Amino acid sequence: MKTIVVIDGQGGGIGSIIIKKLKEGYAELIEIIALGTNAVATANMLKAGANRGASGQNAIVQTSQHADIIVGPISIVIANAMLGELTPGMAEAVASSKARKILIPLSQENIALVGVSSDRLPKLIETMLAEDLLELATGKE
Repeated sequence: MKTIVVIDGQGGGIGSIIIKKLKEGYAELIEIIALGTNAVATANMLKAGANRGASGQNAIVQTSQHADIIVGPISIVIANAMLGELTPGMAEAVASSKARKILIPLSQENIALVGVSSDRLPKLIETMLAEDLLELATGKE
């Protein structure tokens, strides 16, 4: 069983949608750990169906080092993103983790990703699942 860590901040809305979709397609093959930059984000991701959850910098730093896959918005690798909720320590831990990182190109930061689709979140999550990224990582055929 693979461990998928979903990281989100603020209200946890993006993470919640990701978790619901992961549970629909992979519930038997994965354990989902919700990591929020704050308790509200974590609580909402747990409500969406995550198996376990934790909040804050230490939880993100420690757990990201043991994950098989990390999923979240691209801002989880950008220091001081999410209105400052994503600390430099969190961003460094996620970026340096040996886990496969699947990043959704959504950002409220002053960053433009050239050549990346500007689709809305539901379409981006659909694309993430359709492109076999998670099947590769989970071994599901």
